[in-house]
Amino acid sequence: MKLSEFTTLLRDHSDAGLLFLVNGGHFAAHAHVTEVGRVEKLFLDCGGKPRRHAVCQLQLWEYTDTDHRLSPSKLLGILDKAAPLFGGEDLAVEVELEDGLLSQFPVTEGGLSDGQLVFQLEQKHAACLAMDICVPQEAGKESCCGGSTGCCA
Repeated sequence: MKLSEFTTLLRDHSDAGLLFLVNGGHFAAHAHVTEVGRVEKLFLDCGGKPRRHAVCQLQLWEYTDTDHRLSPSKLLGILDKAAPLFGGEDLAVEVELEDGLLSQFPVTEGGLSDGQLVFQLEQKHAACLAMDICVPQEAGKESCCGGSTGCCA
């Protein structure tokens, strides 16, 4: 989900509760947003192509303060303060939280359900970004790491 859609949902449902669903359960309603940031990664894929990936990342943290509740309007205010970090880009939104391990979860959808603004978080997965040159498409063709395809450089 892009930042523009995320903030629109927050604005449209400012009086609702706020809930993040992850791995079949939900993250505690009393979670604190400890960081809002632009996380940017510059890298080479296995085909040698330079790439750039940037996201708006919200870090959530559960603590013993169970009376604390983050509302959509409060989260919107936090994002408004952080807006200069995003440089006007409509970045994808990810939530970083500890779910056994510190992990990042892309926000894939959101909507109102039973008075709660619910955001669905999905797990990230690794993938080859140079499939066209790394993975043989024809029988008998060598893979990138065993031939001269230019992959794994």
